[in-house]
Amino acid sequence: MLNAVIKTIDAFIDAQGKIMSFLVYPLLLIVLYEVVMRYIFNAPTVWGFEATAFAYGLHYMFGLSFMERHSGHVSVDIITSRLSKKTQAVIGLVTYLLIFTPVYFFMTVGSIKFASASTMMKELNSTSWAPPVWPFKILMALSFLFLLVMGIGSLLKQIRMIKEAGNESPEEVQ
Repeated sequence: MLNAVIKTIDAFIDAQGKIMSFLVYPLLLIVLYEVVMRYIFNAPTVWGFEATAFAYGLHYMFGLSFMERHSGHVSVDIITSRLSKKTQAVIGLVTYLLIFTPVYFFMTVGSIKFASASTMMKELNSTSWAPPVWPFKILMALSFLFLLVMGIGSLLKQIRMIKEAGNESPEEVQ
């Protein structure tokens, strides 16, 4: 069952990561349009900078869980790389239990409250363009939820690694 849960989480995060990777195209089009308008026609847009920030922000936020899935975040493993796989997994498990899961649980809860308040007031950005920001805050909360789910998947992988390392014979561990 553990493998099935891990496989489901991994497949879900892979799918959302691949879908969200396409946000780079609207981002590219917005930047290209803004550059053409500003430097060729001398008519910069009011909305270009903010739209770029929103598109890039979403691309970045949804990429966090995808990077966690593929171990793409920076990791300093000078000490742990010299330890056995089982010891590495135990350290990983403790790290996920004491740091990652609680931090991202509270980040997810906080961002959901933040998005809820923004949605109820139909919040607009305080700029001359004044776009609605509540949809972006909902998506930000969703991205934190995805990261939390992927963190739980990573925690389960640590448990699996501990179980698998416990089943190895001593000569296999070395």
